[in-house]
Amino acid sequence: MRRFPLEPDRTAMAEMGRLVLDRVVDRTEKLATRPASSPLSPRAEADLVESFLAPPPDRGGDLKALLARLDEAADCALETAGPGHLAYVPGGGLYSAAIAEFYSRAVNRYGGLASVAPALAALEESVIRWMAQEVCALPAGSGGLLTSGGSMATFSATVAARHNRLGEDLAGGTVYTTAYAHHSVAKAARLAGIRGAHIRTVPHTPDLRMDPHAAAAMIRADREAGLRPFLLVATAGTTDTGTIDPLPQLADLARREDVWFHIDAAYGGFFRLTARGEERLTGVEEADSVTLDPHKTLFMPFGTGALVVRDIAALHAAHDGTGSYLQDMGAAGSVPDSGHLGPELTHEIRGLRTWLPLHLHGVDAFREALDEKLDLAEHVHDTLSGVAELEVPRRPDLSTVIFRVRPADVGRAAAEPADEASRRLLERINGHQRIVLSSTVVDDRYTLRVCVVSHRTHHDRITEALKIITAEARNILAA
Repeated sequence: MRRFPLEPDRTAMAEMGRLVLDRVVDRTEKLATRPASSPLSPRAEADLVESFLAPPPDRGGDLKALLARLDEAADCALETAGPGHLAYVPGGGLYSAAIAEFYSRAVNRYGGLASVAPALAALEESVIRWMAQEVCALPAGSGGLLTSGGSMATFSATVAARHNRLGEDLAGGTVYTTAYAHHSVAKAARLAGIRGAHIRTVPHTPDLRMDPHAAAAMIRADREAGLRPFLLVATAGTTDTGTIDPLPQLADLARREDVWFHIDAAYGGFFRLTARGEERLTGVEEADSVTLDPHKTLFMPFGTGALVVRDIAALHAAHDGTGSYLQDMGAAGSVPDSGHLGPELTHEIRGLRTWLPLHLHGVDAFREALDEKLDLAEHVHDTLSGVAELEVPRRPDLSTVIFRVRPADVGRAAAEPADEASRRLLERINGHQRIVLSSTVVDDRYTLRVCVVSHRTHHDRITEALKIITAEARNILAA
């Protein structure tokens, strides 16, 4: 009987699955004790990277040996799944989502047209409607699509805004955002055909929020100069500091000026599941479109983004397309074709990796985890505020706390050595390999960030982090 090596039998499939599952469970169980960053030296890391650039062999290999190689590659990295990852905006990756992703990839259903897999398309649509109508409180009739991340979501929102407000003539189209917006906002505008000179940076207030009065003045001045303002982008949780722009005032401005109002809530959006988050994120419900990142504050695996919009027809109008090769595909009732709502026609069923965890654990489990992150961030702020060697410029809106070495006095001359001390402080903190922090620039000062987002980060790791930060700050200044 002819053997087809790409089609393993039941015994082989079960054994392959067991080998992978055992390794994944073992790695997950040991996350708390694993180093928070790569333990390899720069030379060893470079050698390992070079070894993985080799092409595949003509003859097949052994799965156990290949999995051991994968473990080597996975170890040569920031431990983004672990409790010590407090840098950037962490994405912990739920185990239940990984199980869902395995199932999804194995059954391999096409996700671009609902009629190909209508029940799974409906499952995905239920996730989108929950995000749009329950999380963001957009009205009935709102919807959207799941994306690979916030960048693609913001790009599709920008294209929808451009089509809705400018039509086919892009001349003079102008976008408004701030210096603390994610860089994908300006990138999306450029990709959508907007000139770089027409991407405006609105001044921010001393507390790092977009200034609505400055935005209004810029829009009026540009309109008087013959330009065509069409898109105002606010942020609900900036990457640098977690700051929330004044969303209600900006929504009012967008309505008055008849510009599309987009909110980048990739980081902050799901905090609306909590009472504190819902209050702080008032105004999200006024948006024309919202970027969400389930791979941030819904703890999903990387590659899980979302765009929700007030008017699904506007998204469809901007992204629709067809070909004679699609003539056999009919509609699937009330479930839209996601391939006509964004740039991608071919993609997997993306909703399963979010649907299964939500239904398995229940929304309350996510709400409680997010409340815990807010509590932990408050604890970090209060503790570091009491460390004489550090300054903590502002109380967190969400779960990011910023701090830096306190300068000897208020002059710029004193700020420079303090910034250099902050750089050394970051190196020493991360050198423990129990936590990883990252840095940014705030108020022209080198600033460290603690971002508490991972579902695996709890009070014990934060207590350890605070001890490390405090001790190293005192060591730096003592030296």
